[in-house]
Amino acid sequence: MSIRNFFHRLFNWELWPFYVLYFPIGFAWFWYCLRARSFWFFSSSNPTITFGGFEGESKKEMYEQLPPSSYPQTIYILHDLPFDEVLCLIKEHGFTYPFIVKPDVGMKGILFRKIENEEQLRKYHERMPVEYIVQALVEMPVELSVFYYRHPRQQKGTISGFIQKELLEVYGDGTSTLWELILQHPRARLRLEEMRHRHEHRLDRVLPRGQHFYLSYAGNHNRGARFINLYHLVDEKLLQVFDDLSHYTDKFYYGRYDIKCNSLDDLREGKNFLILEFNGCGAEPNHIYDAGISIWQAYREILKHWKALYEISKHNHENGTPYWSFKKGRDFLKQSRKHFRLLEQYD
Repeated sequence: MSIRNFFHRLFNWELWPFYVLYFPIGFAWFWYCLRARSFWFFSSSNPTITFGGFEGESKKEMYEQLPPSSYPQTIYILHDLPFDEVLCLIKEHGFTYPFIVKPDVGMKGILFRKIENEEQLRKYHERMPVEYIVQALVEMPVELSVFYYRHPRQQKGTISGFIQKELLEVYGDGTSTLWELILQHPRARLRLEEMRHRHEHRLDRVLPRGQHFYLSYAGNHNRGARFINLYHLVDEKLLQVFDDLSHYTDKFYYGRYDIKCNSLDDLREGKNFLILEFNGCGAEPNHIYDAGISIWQAYREILKHWKALYEISKHNHENGTPYWSFKKGRDFLKQSRKHFRLLEQYD
């Protein structure tokens, strides 16, 4: 890392490692653990999602609890399935290239890929060590993230965060190579090792003037996406859409919806949108990023969400949803993190 990039990261709290950023307020999290007499007090927050959706939950588990028309067409592929059978499944379900593949249990955009042809799919399948999903590529132009929570006693919830995502992309000028464009990009140049690994076979390509090229299709802050705060556009119609989703199974109480839609007006009307993912109690309130706020304001927002999470979890616990035992949670986290370390080796 260059000296310039080092100091850029040092004085920009949004780029700090997770544990460095959260360490100063960690005492508040442990205070909730003490009050609940459980390290895993959050496990009761979303009762029908494994571990409340804190970590290691399956996308299949999540999609099965959403309205059938609310998420993209998706099929599940066993990593050791013969490739000919994979092709048969894809054809049987009417998939055409390009489409998206990603681990069924994943996080932070790890092993998220856009597949353009059969050869790319073959390479992905041969390398994948775990079950993954094939999902239709959603071409809708607007990608959003909505943080929503609702106390189980209440009919109406709260939209606490509403952002639009801009994926990491560059625009050609007719003379610069892709690598030169990456070096000029304010966010991509902070991720040179990742960019070199992901695009090594095309770094010398010169993009025509005006042509845009996605460096990553994952709309995650840790993958270089930029967030635009749209909270001022939250209204009763938008809230009703997410209240309805929360009441569909009456079990989604806390988390973040990642969505694509044709327009904000369509989303307000509850039409022409698809849910890419629902992230449960482990979801970060990502509307703190790219918002031009101080670290103290970000901490205030995080603490507000932790309080809501504690109150939801406590109510569910008192009404029949048990907290996970210490051993169950410890063993699950150990296995989950082993799983993610494996994925990172193949990313």
